[in-house]
Amino acid sequence: MKKLFMMLTLMIGLMSCGNNADNSANAATSVKDRVEVIYFHGKQRCATCMAIEKNAKEAVNAMFANELKDGSVVFKTVDISTSEGEALADKYEVSWSSLYVNKWKGGKETRNDMTKFGFSNARSNPDVFKKCLSYKIRQSLK
Repeated sequence: MKKLFMMLTLMIGLMSCGNNADNSANAATSVKDRVEVIYFHGKQRCATCMAIEKNAKEAVNAMFANELKDGSVVFKTVDISTSEGEALADKYEVSWSSLYVNKWKGGKETRNDMTKFGFSNARSNPDVFKKCLSYKIRQSLK
């Protein structure tokens, strides 16, 4: 009788472990495919840092209004001096102002660090910055 009870307990335990694994796999694939534009900044920002945020936000709002509404494009501004922002900054290994355009497809993230491009163009060539950022987002939506 003890052997039967132990076998039954073992089988239930194994089946429940299998169910948890399936649920987590389903949860990962049920995340909506999207493109995230993430601008990280600290408490103090220079004129170029503010231009990156301003121009990125303008480009996304102007060129991707429908995609913002349906969630296929997401724009996030992350203050890395807050606890939530610090956690996300750690995930991306970011320690100062940074710009990312990330593609999420099938639960997998593909990161595109556009920080150098942002610092080179957001303030001095805002039209070029907006055009290239929009192109990268469009490319990532495919």
